[in-house]
Amino acid sequence: MSRSKNNLVFDPIYGFIQVTPVEWEIIHSPFYQRLKWIKQLGFSFYVFPGAEHSRFGHSIGVMNNAQKMLEAIGKAVPHEELLDPKCMNKEAVFHKSIRLAALMHDLGTFMFSHTTEGAYVRYGETTNKKSGKGLSDNHEHLGSYIIKNTNYSGGITHILNKYGFDPQRISYLVKGMGEDILANQILHSEIDCDRMDYLLRDAHYTGLKYGAYDRDYLLHHFKTANIGGVDVLTIKEGALHCVEDFLMARFAWYSQVIRSARGAKYDAIAEEITFFLIKNGLIYRYGELLDLIAGNPIEFYRFNDMYFIETVHKHFVQGAFNKDKKIYQLAESILFEISPVSINCKEFNSHLLSQDDTSLRAKQVKRAEDKISEINEVLKKKGSSNDWILTDLPNKDIVFVKSYQQVVKGLKGENILHSRDPVKILFDDGKVKLLAEVENSIIGKIQNTFNFVPNVFCSPSAHELLKKEKIVD
Repeated sequence: MSRSKNNLVFDPIYGFIQVTPVEWEIIHSPFYQRLKWIKQLGFSFYVFPGAEHSRFGHSIGVMNNAQKMLEAIGKAVPHEELLDPKCMNKEAVFHKSIRLAALMHDLGTFMFSHTTEGAYVRYGETTNKKSGKGLSDNHEHLGSYIIKNTNYSGGITHILNKYGFDPQRISYLVKGMGEDILANQILHSEIDCDRMDYLLRDAHYTGLKYGAYDRDYLLHHFKTANIGGVDVLTIKEGALHCVEDFLMARFAWYSQVIRSARGAKYDAIAEEITFFLIKNGLIYRYGELLDLIAGNPIEFYRFNDMYFIETVHKHFVQGAFNKDKKIYQLAESILFEISPVSINCKEFNSHLLSQDDTSLRAKQVKRAEDKISEINEVLKKKGSSNDWILTDLPNKDIVFVKSYQQVVKGLKGENILHSRDPVKILFDDGKVKLLAEVENSIIGKIQNTFNFVPNVFCSPSAHELLKKEKIVD
């Protein structure tokens, strides 16, 4: 089958990307087109004006990386078979399914990406119901619901069934829970097709070089190794320092950009506003989103960045925030980029801690929470409604890799080299080790380290009061 020029997408990072018929149909569904209107980096464009790129472009880039990884390890079928919808042998289905999972991994993304997702998870409308599975109200489960519950014209389920793919299998792959370890590693691991894309893409659009690594060199060194009768994804020893560059870049990116107070403040504000809106029934709740997915895809399309801004603007103008001074000022901040103040004191400093000593993290959290309580007490006694704080303690830690001890702790009797996430290095003599075990690896020496980056913000008047009371620096 010859290439169709109509099924080519030009990407600023990778150039032309070939799209198969089933992928083309999915991309032009309302569920996928919605991703054009969701920014990849949330409110980071307030700090880096070029960061206007979307989940749409990112997701196609992730699929392209999955393709290149499959080619590198010899698991890609010939081009003609890939593009032929009738070719559904075992190897072709494996190849096509991984591409589809990569393409749809962010299908359930919330407004401004992860920025507002935290509010839905915290509110937990469907999670806390007595009936049901009690799953987290996050983007992965929302995306899985789209894949499995849209069996109507234009729906993802319908399209997958039409081309002979099992929606349940694709859903499992999207969540990294497939039956095949190799497929899960390509889609969900410490160096996977998703991370390989967003590091380069985010660096490109922000103008920063934190995410730079040698993608071609890294791809060349991917290889499978048969361990206990199972193929696992490894990286040859010759790319050891390229692997380290990748992991260092990701560590720096999250430490210096994603968790930087300059940009993180607007994400924290948006999450707080979203929680207020959900609690007061002023925005779609998670259960309503499920209903829209099942029966009204055009309305679900509306659940994007513009919907968030329009909702905040409408209620700001109509006075829904007037009774809550903090929410009013937060809405004003997000609409007009009015920055709150970052609170600087030793209790809120960043720290490099050990993954293996969980008590250290608990101590840092306790110190931060005690200081927050002290601040709240002062504001309660001596402040006004204009004086507020906004806490943003990290839910996830910034790691180079999961430490060896943490990997072992998570095992349930299986071979450690069958674990999904850890990077595995293949040596010339055929031996395979976790990167965390490699003696001459810098990452191996600091593999148990993580960066704890708390952020706490406040209104300008609150900051003046706290300085006056000598509570903060």
